[in-house]
Amino acid sequence: MSLMQRVSGSLPQVVGFAKRSIKSLRFPGESLDSSNSSVLTHGIHVFQCPDAVGIVAKLSDCIASRGGNILGADVFVPENKHVFYSRSQFIFDPVKWPREQMDEDFKNLSKMFNAMRSIVRVPDRDPKYKIAVLASKQDHCLVDLLHGWQDGRLPVDITCVISNHDRGSNTHVIRFLERLGIPYHYLHTTKENKREGEILELVQNTDFLVLASMKLSLQLISGNFLKSYGKDIINIHHGLLPSFKGGHPSKQAFDAGVKLIGATSHFVTEELDEGPIIEQMVERVSHRDNLRSFVQKSENLEKQCLAKAIKSYCELRVLPYQENKTVVF
Repeated sequence: MSLMQRVSGSLPQVVGFAKRSIKSLRFPGESLDSSNSSVLTHGIHVFQCPDAVGIVAKLSDCIASRGGNILGADVFVPENKHVFYSRSQFIFDPVKWPREQMDEDFKNLSKMFNAMRSIVRVPDRDPKYKIAVLASKQDHCLVDLLHGWQDGRLPVDITCVISNHDRGSNTHVIRFLERLGIPYHYLHTTKENKREGEILELVQNTDFLVLASMKLSLQLISGNFLKSYGKDIINIHHGLLPSFKGGHPSKQAFDAGVKLIGATSHFVTEELDEGPIIEQMVERVSHRDNLRSFVQKSENLEKQCLAKAIKSYCELRVLPYQENKTVVF
């Protein structure tokens, strides 16, 4: 099931924000000088339903009635579309509002408004996303993701790295993976044999996939693979799609003499580089850039753009909008 098809409660659970004790924030009726300060926990709730009067009020009441406190809320109601989107961040006392009760409360709210999507997550208590990274010969995005995982900047668990490039045992990537305890699977692929069955077996327990090389969307991912996997796949592409699609995008852009380069992170669909866009970043270049500096700037953009897209996805900031768009709070 893709992001565009996913319904309430089907997204995996996440970890992102840290648990903290906040004396300056209190539940209604509690004194600021109370000696028994509660350890408050963050929650995230995303909601998509037909637009109606009173949704925000009911959402707020659902949280406040259990002693929770909303820290931030984003709402989007597109013109003439009769649909409501929201993402709320709140803190609560898990003793006063147990998770089972929370799920039930939001479930009742979902029924009240006939919601297409109602997802609640408690980041510091729910399991992290499990992902597999598919990489080709280029290392820059792969290495950046590994560092982000190691440093705790990305709220994911990397189960394995799969590649159609045979890296030697003494390369820095393999040594790094060995230190981190992450398996590396080399699968020689051809147009006639993309090894899809073996890849599917390796990623069966993941929550989504990340393509750390744009080439992989050409070499590994087919419509059959997408249907068999049934979950989201996030890709990184040099350039602001739909410009410079296909092979050697940096050289295409360099030869075209562009003055602004970019990177696009998007969901993978059967149509090459046509999936819903999650994140885009840009940087200026000039006639003073040679191909080497041009590529270096492009790779830096790709790393930043992919990491930002993954983080947004894990924090439940990305929601489907219309047929081929996204709402990113």
